[in-house]
Formats: sequence, structure tokens, C-alpha cells
Amino acid sequence: MANETTHPSRGAGPRSATQAPGPAGVESVETVIIGAGQAGLATGYHLTRSGHACVILEADACVGAQWRRRWPSLRLYSAARLDGLPGMRFPASASSFPSAAQMADYLEAYAERFELPVRCGVTVDGLRRNGERYVVTTGSRRYEADNVVVASGGFRDPYVPQLAAQLDPAILQLHSSDYREPGQLRPGPVLVVGAAHSGADIACEVAAEHETVLSGPATGQLPFRCDGPLARHLMPPVLRVLATRVLTVRTPIGRKARAKVRSGGGPLLRHRSPELRAAGVERVLERTSAVVDGRPMLEGGRVIDAANVIWCTGFDNDYGWIACELPIGDDGYPVQRRGAVDGCPGLYFVGLTFQDSFSSMLILGAGRDAAGVAAQIGQHAPRPVAA
Repeated sequence: MANETTHPSRGAGPRSATQAPGPAGVESVETVIIGAGQAGLATGYHLTRSGHACVILEADACVGAQWRRRWPSLRLYSAARLDGLPGMRFPASASSFPSAAQMADYLEAYAERFELPVRCGVTVDGLRRNGERYVVTTGSRRYEADNVVVASGGFRDPYVPQLAAQLDPAILQLHSSDYREPGQLRPGPVLVVGAAHSGADIACEVAAEHETVLSGPATGQLPFRCDGPLARHLMPPVLRVLATRVLTVRTPIGRKARAKVRSGGGPLLRHRSPELRAAGVERVLERTSAVVDGRPMLEGGRVIDAANVIWCTGFDNDYGWIACELPIGDDGYPVQRRGAVDGCPGLYFVGLTFQDSFSSMLILGAGRDAAGVAAQIGQHAPRPVAA
């Protein structure tokens, strides 16, 4: 659950990726996968293992770069035993919680081990239908494909409320995607806006050096820390069942959970109310709704004299580059069933927030959703010819 700016402990480069083809032109391929994150790589794994040709296009210079842009203290919310992709376990103690940098290293190693056809430094700027096939454009180059899998993730375009433009220029403003460490901040109080995962994690960290207020409605929380002693034994089997079988789009409780997660964020897993209090964070359930004399104001009328504002307000997903009849739901997400888009045969999504189940947001679910999409492609694609 993601981001950008300086790169901590970056690897040697795109060891696991082939560079984009040089001369401009047209390339025909059975399936184009857009994005080389965990969902895109897992889809490529399943397709290549079943003999279906594909190419994975990645805008960044190397696999895992998105993870390297997250703040260094961030750790996954699931233990390493649940963080492996198909065919390769995560190389860490089963009960440990990997860092973002470790996840980036793992993705690079995964792409290299299975020789996945990743092309880095390729930015997709358009997707359209052309007869029975799709055309993917990347600058002056064009890919024609029977199938396209959009695996660009659900955390692409940082969202900041319009009222941010009214704040005093002396207030330092950061979106969570730009946050790295407390040292970035100016002396004085901090207002963190948005109280889901990122907001709680960042508020706990900056409270060690700054007076900190965390603003936003409650999103719920686990009864115990996801990385506490009890959770280390109970969470893996319980989380697997809940995330893959109970909280799905096929159950009433799952559909209710998806609406809540997509609109306001998931329940707090690590830094919950007890941890926030212990860290000295002032938790207010009101939204930050207005600006008065250049200062942020809560819904109840309280003005926060903040020197810093960190916007943990989520992300927008812009699908304007997809020039197809893409159905978009009231929640702003593409309408799909198990990844397949109705009315657009051959167009699929993987890696969406709560795409098929709660596990879709976790590494745990990337392989499951990818396997389902790859199986659908295999049903409609010509039978692969043995080498």
C-alpha cells in the first residue's frame, strides 16, 4: 500500500531488464503488460511459463524503482512468508516484515531469475483499439497486441485537496509520496492530513521531533499490531483466509469493505490508536476542510498553527490515456470482473486496489490475480507452439 524523490540505497541498475528497442517502428506481440511492479511481473511469469509471448513495459529506469521511492522506514504490513511471488519465496526470515528497499531488490531478482521480458525506460502514452487488436504507443514506437494488461498500480497520481493552494507559502507542504524523513521538515508543528496507513505511519515518525496533529476520520484498526507477538503466529493463516476468501467482491462483507477501502483507506495495522498516543500524536477525527488567514482549519473551526502539512490524502488514477470504451465505476475505478473489462475483449487490469479481494492490495494477492488474468488470456489465445 506507495512513491517518489531521492533514492535510498539504490541497486546497480536494471540488471533484470532489457532496454527499450532502439529504432522507431511497430512491434507485434501477443500480450503487452504495462508496468513491472509485483502484479505485472507475476502476470509475465504466468504467461511465459505457459508459453505465451509477452512484453512488459516499465516507465522507470529499473525494476523496483517505485518501491525505492518510498520513505526508508516503511515496512510491509505482511510478513515475509506472505510476500513472495509465484515460483520464488521472499529471501528473509518468514516472520520478518521487509522494508521497501528489500522489496525492490526482490522484484529485480525475480525478473532476472525468470528472464522476464521487461523493457525499462518505456513510458506508455496511449492505448487504443484497432480492429481486433490493441495499439500501445510509447513516444514514436508502437506495439500491436491481442491483449493488454494494465498493471500500472493504484498509486500513480498524488491527490492534494484544492485548499492546499490557499495555505501560506511559508508552510512546507509535502504529499506522502514525497516524504522521506523528519529532516525534510521545517522547525515547528506538523499537521498530517489523512488517517489511513500512510498518515498514521508518518505521524508516528515525525512526532519524535515535532508537535504533531493527525487529522481525518477513523478507518478502523486491528485489535493488535500486525507485527506484534500475537500477530506473528495468528496473522499469516488468518490474514490469508480473510484476505482471499472472506473479504472478496463475492461476499456482502467484502463488497462493503471494498467501498470503504477505496473511499477512505484500509484499517490501521501497525500504528494504531495506542501507538499514536504513545508517540505523542494528537489524533483528531475532524477533516481539514478550510483555510483561514493562510492556516489550515478543521471542520469544527479549530485553526492549526502548522509549520508543515503532510498530505496523506491518497492518489487519483487517470485513465485518460486509454482511448477505449473503458467503463469507470462511481468509485473512479475501472469496472472489471477478475481483471477482465466488459466490452473490451483482451483488455485486463491487475494490481487495482481491492480488485478481486482484500489480498489484491497485498503482495499475497498479486500472484493470485495475475494467475487468473493469465488463465483467461490462455483460454482465448492460440495454443502455444512447443519450441
